[in-house]
Amino acid sequence: MMGQTLKRIAPQLVTLTLVVALVTVIFPNFLAVSFDGTRFVGPAVDVLKRSAPVALLGVGMTLVIATRGIDLSVGTIMAISGAVAAWAITSGMGLPASVALAIGAGLMAGLWNGCLVAIVGIQPIVATLILMTSGRGIAQLITEGRILTFSDANLAFIGSGSLLGVPFPTVLWIATAVIVALLMRRTALGMLIEATGINRAASALAGVNATVLLIAVYMASGFCASLAGIVATADIRGADANNAGLWLELDAILAVVIGGNSLLGGRFSIAGTMIGALIIQTINTGIMLSGFPSEYNLVIKAVLVLVILVLQSPNLAADWLFVKSLVKARRAKVRSETP
Repeated sequence: MMGQTLKRIAPQLVTLTLVVALVTVIFPNFLAVSFDGTRFVGPAVDVLKRSAPVALLGVGMTLVIATRGIDLSVGTIMAISGAVAAWAITSGMGLPASVALAIGAGLMAGLWNGCLVAIVGIQPIVATLILMTSGRGIAQLITEGRILTFSDANLAFIGSGSLLGVPFPTVLWIATAVIVALLMRRTALGMLIEATGINRAASALAGVNATVLLIAVYMASGFCASLAGIVATADIRGADANNAGLWLELDAILAVVIGGNSLLGGRFSIAGTMIGALIIQTINTGIMLSGFPSEYNLVIKAVLVLVILVLQSPNLAADWLFVKSLVKARRAKVRSETP
């Protein structure tokens, strides 16, 4: 099982290695890591920390895309959950209640999306677009249209604290990815999700309760988005309903695709998506460290991502194998004709 997993994510690992090597050439100290007495610091550590929101969103997005769906509302759910967490902590509810309410808001948002998709039958891109456009208004109502700040150190720890020297957001997204991956592969859930994504009607005939499964998948996406929202809010010690999670749904989808997962549903890889999130954040950090003007950042990132996707394209791999077979056949023919 481990060998198959490594073989499947090998292109993503090679890509990540090449991106890290490129950034290291531009910024030689990129891989330098030191310990300041309380935590590990360095650009590479910062990449692991800053990857948390996209990685968390990517976990839930992978499951949704595996069912041949899409969730455009995860960035908005981040804003809602962050707003709920900040409102609750400033109201004196304490850390456990604040986190629980924020996660509950994410689960309710996922339940809403899941019901629209699985029960009402609305296309996923349209169903989640509804919450994407309306959700920031909900978050603004919670924060009363302002950046809601707080000073609670316990909540701030989730976004900027460290555990055994490792940034807590890094621990959180890695733990979430590992738990979800084990749950998917050690139980029948992963197989049921893949079956639903390949053919929902056929899986229903085989006894799979596709309706409940789809609702659960969108709720899982909402749960992961709520964790990302808590991390983002805790990091800046404030809830910014306008900018929290803005356009991160696109990075999450991109992480899934770079991770080798198909948008057509079916077989999926959580590990691949996590590597995709690291690739995206490494590119972001590399562009920042290289000193390019900010207006060029998105263009450079788009070009690099396009190159990565082209190099990972199955069609390109198939064409390369075809060319290699032609070359081998030509060489064999030449050898056979040589006296």
